[in-house]
Amino acid sequence: MRRFVGPVLFGVIGVALLLSLGIWQTQRMLWKEAMLAEISAMLVREPVPLPAQVTAERDRYRGVTVAGRYTGEVVYKLDSLKGEGPGRRVIAVFETLDGRRVLVDRGIWLDEDQAAPEVAQAAEVAGNLDWPRESDSFTPPPDPKTGLWFARDVPAMAAVLKTEPVLIVARGTTGDGITPAPVDTSAIPNNHWQYAVTWFLLAAAWLGMTAYLLWRIRQRNG
Repeated sequence: MRRFVGPVLFGVIGVALLLSLGIWQTQRMLWKEAMLAEISAMLVREPVPLPAQVTAERDRYRGVTVAGRYTGEVVYKLDSLKGEGPGRRVIAVFETLDGRRVLVDRGIWLDEDQAAPEVAQAAEVAGNLDWPRESDSFTPPPDPKTGLWFARDVPAMAAVLKTEPVLIVARGTTGDGITPAPVDTSAIPNNHWQYAVTWFLLAAAWLGMTAYLLWRIRQRNG
């Protein structure tokens, strides 16, 4: 019997570890589904006036409204619309009636002859607060020739445009022929079920290999 102890322990420990990873990924999947459901609800909830203090941790995806004017100050991010082709995402400075300066993501500008985002104009905007996680250490800085940005880096854009580090992504059209690109959950991955299945299949394979090893030992020493 001693010759079976090592393989059995090796098999039990391996299967238990792989099953625990699969269960953990299943729990992560349920947590992610609940989070996505909450975000989806926030995206369509009746917007409220922009709070005096907002933070990314507490207010991401909160629906808000602002009234005031576009100042005509903008930066552009290289972007595209599915089925439409490349364009520029318009990030505009918005000055509220009480003098606050925030950023508004108006959407994607496809036709340069149609829009005039650098013209100051009065407006009211309904949208969702967001601090997109698009930049990392590999993201290049804005192109020095065209001025195009390659990620919506809210703190950096706010520093350049001298606004609060607050971005409101418009829910609907803001005029000037700019196509709105509202916040949705499509960019938030939820691959935990695939990961869980992978771990469970590995556990089954480990169990099968252990059974085969025990059978070989028995045959060899039978």
